[in-house]
Formats: sequence, C-alpha cells, structure tokens
Amino acid sequence: MRVAEGAVKMPSSLHKLFFLVILALIVVGSTVFFVDQRERVLLLHLGEIKQADFKPGIHFKIPLFEEVKRFDGRILTIDAKPENYLTLKSKNLLVDSFLLWKIADTGTYYKTVSGDQRLANSRLFHIVNNGLRDAFANRTVQQVVAGDRTTMVADILAEANVSAKELGIEIVNIRIKRIDFPAGINEAVYKRMRFDRKQEADETRAQGAEEAEGIKSGADKEQITLLAEAEQKAEEIRGNGDAQATDIYAEAYGKDEAFYAFYRRLDAYKKVFTGDDMLVIEPKGDFFEGFGGEKN
Repeated sequence: MRVAEGAVKMPSSLHKLFFLVILALIVVGSTVFFVDQRERVLLLHLGEIKQADFKPGIHFKIPLFEEVKRFDGRILTIDAKPENYLTLKSKNLLVDSFLLWKIADTGTYYKTVSGDQRLANSRLFHIVNNGLRDAFANRTVQQVVAGDRTTMVADILAEANVSAKELGIEIVNIRIKRIDFPAGINEAVYKRMRFDRKQEADETRAQGAEEAEGIKSGADKEQITLLAEAEQKAEEIRGNGDAQATDIYAEAYGKDEAFYAFYRRLDAYKKVFTGDDMLVIEPKGDFFEGFGGEKN
C-alpha cells in the first residue's frame, strides 16, 4: 500500500511542473514578438500608439496591456477597372492604369485608415483618379497618345504623393497600360482613319500619275528631238552621198559616155522590173533601146 501511495503522488508533482512550464511559455510568448522584414509593425499600449516601424528581429511588450498590429510592408498594387476621361477638346478616352504603393509611416497609416488596406486602396484610387482626370483635361488626344507620357505621369505622381503622405502612404509609381476610345466610338474612328488613309493614297497616286505624265511627256519630247536631229543628220549624210555619187557619175560619164548610158539604163530596168509580175509589152521607145538592138 505504501508503494501505491508514493506512485499516486508522483504524477501530481509532474502536473505542477508541466503547468508551470506551459505558464512560462505563455508569458514569454505574450511578451516576445518577432518582426519580419516584409511587414510593418505597430505597438499599441492600452489602445494608444506606443511605437511604430520596428526593425526586423525580436522585440518585447507588456502582456495584456500592449497589442501588436501587423501590416503588409511590401509594395502593393491597385489595378482598377478602366476609366473614362475627357481631353482638352472634350474627346472621351478609355484609360486602363494601375498604381504601386507602400506604407511609409505606419503610425499615420493606422490613424487615418485604421490599417484597413481596402480603405487605403479606395482613398488612393480617388487621389490618382483625380490627378489623371485633371491631366487629361489639359491635353489633347494627340498630346496624350503621342506626347511625353513619362513627364505627365511624373507630374501626377508628385502631386498625388502630397495627398498620399497624409495617409502615411507613398505612391511608388503610376502606370498607364492602355489608352483607347470607348467601344461605341472605335468603329467611327477607324472608319475616319480608313477614309483619311484612302484620301492620302489617292493623292499619292494622283501625284504619281502627274509625275509619270510629266516624265512621259519629257521622254516623248526628247524622242522627237532626237529623231529630228537624227533625220537631219541622215539627210546631211544622204546629201553628201548623193553629191559624191553625182561627182562619181559625172567623172564616169566623162570617161565613157556609152558605157555610162548603158549602166544607167540597166539600173533603171532593175528598178522597174521587180517582183514576180509578168509584163507583156512591146519594147519600143527610148526606154527599151537596149532590147531591140540599135536605136532607130
């Protein structure tokens, strides 16, 4: 029986020791807290801010009286649905944009939006949205689409950060993903663009046809000039040849008149009797003197 009583007392002391260890762990756990480098931490003492923006590592607090609030310290994104903006000449544009932001002052962030990320997103969206609306209202469509968009966004970012600072937030960047006309206007715009391109093409073709006609006219004129010059030169060559031939004929005639006359008559026969035609004629007259023997 004594052995049995001693065995009953042992578990009771172990339970006390185990309870003390658990209690110590709870006390230590409620006293120590760890801060990760990816988060922003705020320490409240009876609901009031005692300390903010702890460095990463292990820190201590008073149990029951102090509370730790944790917020995402990374760069966050607000990707809202596309919004309609009016330009300087009241042209409606559909703009798709997003912004990057992070907590800059944890205490101010907690005071202004109670650390609610959704509320912070809503406040930031309205700030940036108003900045974009003002920027588009002071620019034409061409300035927005083809202008220096980087400078425009930089101006909006600088102005928006003035308001965001009051929320304990820093807007890291504003990105414009797409600028387009609303769906109802797209077809009309594309139709007008097609008409403008067709008009430009017609003007280009007309200019090309006009230039081609000018080139052709110049070529025809040059051709006529060249042919006239060639004809003139040919006439000169033929004239010189005829003159030389006449001189040769005259010289030949002076040497042997009968032979010259006979040669001329043969040349005339060759020119008259050409081709395969058959002529039945009587060889009389001076022209046929060579066919009938001596001249009567």
